[in-house]
Amino acid sequence: MISKRTARLISALPKPIGNFCARFMVKRYISKYANITVVNEHRLKDVKEPAIFIANHLSNSDGPVLNKVLKDFDVTFVAGIKLSKNSLTNLGVGGIKTIPINPNTADKAAITQTINHIKSGKSIFIFPEGTRSRTGSMIEAKKGILLIAKMTKAPIVPIGIEGTEKLLPIDDKDMGNEKFNHADVTVTIGEQFYLPERLGGEGKHEYEDRALNYTMGNIAKLLSYDYRGFYADNK
Repeated sequence: MISKRTARLISALPKPIGNFCARFMVKRYISKYANITVVNEHRLKDVKEPAIFIANHLSNSDGPVLNKVLKDFDVTFVAGIKLSKNSLTNLGVGGIKTIPINPNTADKAAITQTINHIKSGKSIFIFPEGTRSRTGSMIEAKKGILLIAKMTKAPIVPIGIEGTEKLLPIDDKDMGNEKFNHADVTVTIGEQFYLPERLGGEGKHEYEDRALNYTMGNIAKLLSYDYRGFYADNK
């Protein structure tokens, strides 16, 4: 595994050189440790861009794994800003395109940047839960995805991911201590959909709950039951 010292040295390089090194190293680790199976990969051919890709969130390896699966798309990930503040996790961020966001806050600047990014014709990737699941199963999502989808009217592409919680397990004490393990990873591509319309007479909160459940349900149905968590019984 890469040492913290090496990670700090790469982070200190000029950004273009540092990002090149980061991409090379991240690809190397993903290729070495992740045995990736993509289910329904043919559905990617039908994706209309710009699109909003969404998935459940299990590990800091989710972004690099999904970036590899979506290699034919120019996707920018909305990622927690704290990832760039740790020398090791910053390598992962440097290996993919990102829009930094302050998690669990109404980060208006990041949301505006994301909306403008889509309106400029570029696709983005969001983890609607806002953080990695500590149980390996889905947790309740944040409503930011609804605002972004509503303001851009972009199609949404759901993706289910399993196995990355074993590939790069969470270390809540220090993300810099997280280590790769050999693991089977399954990525399942769902069918593209659009945010449902608000029904006549439907209250704002009632609509948001229904739209969010529908959105996350499209991820849940791509997962094995044990991974569905909060959305296990979603209709």
